[in-house]
Amino acid sequence: MKDAPRRSDAQRNRERILEVALAELSRCADTPLSAIAKKAGVGQGTFYRNFPNREALVLEIYRHEMQQVADTAVHLLRTRPPAQALRAWMDRLSEFAMTKAGLADAIRQVTSAPGGPTKPAPTPVIDAANLLLRANEQAGTIRPGVTGDDFFLAIAGLWQLDPRDDWQPRATRLLDLVMDGLRTGAPGG
Repeated sequence: MKDAPRRSDAQRNRERILEVALAELSRCADTPLSAIAKKAGVGQGTFYRNFPNREALVLEIYRHEMQQVADTAVHLLRTRPPAQALRAWMDRLSEFAMTKAGLADAIRQVTSAPGGPTKPAPTPVIDAANLLLRANEQAGTIRPGVTGDDFFLAIAGLWQLDPRDDWQPRATRLLDLVMDGLRTGAPGG
């Protein structure tokens, strides 16, 4: 059975809660839900109708943010050549990784509790990476056969950077190295 569409005001409330919760939980994983509801300008009932507990809220933020990063890939492929789209998406991914580092603490808290939910797989982001990799493979701009899993293993160094430091130059250098490696053996290069 499919969920009924939300009224526009209910949808705006939900989006506002997610927006405020993302900002607040990124700053402090222990932010009380009541503080998030108050800052979002919704009552407790509205808040808990949308998110019955902390776990539901945190996992929905994670899912939503992963989908946003994934959706960027499609937009970039429509507006840029494949190699430029892939490199721009890598920058977007690094920005997500660094600016949402605080959210990682909240995700760890809710998924590490005994009997708690498991962290959702980053499937939309892996699918987006595969989409970009296949477009580049077809264009001859990267070596054939690179998978989304290969790609994420190659960029895993991003998650070692400290978001409180000047991470951007190091991330750029790392991602340029990865891009150079992807180009090595490309039929078009």
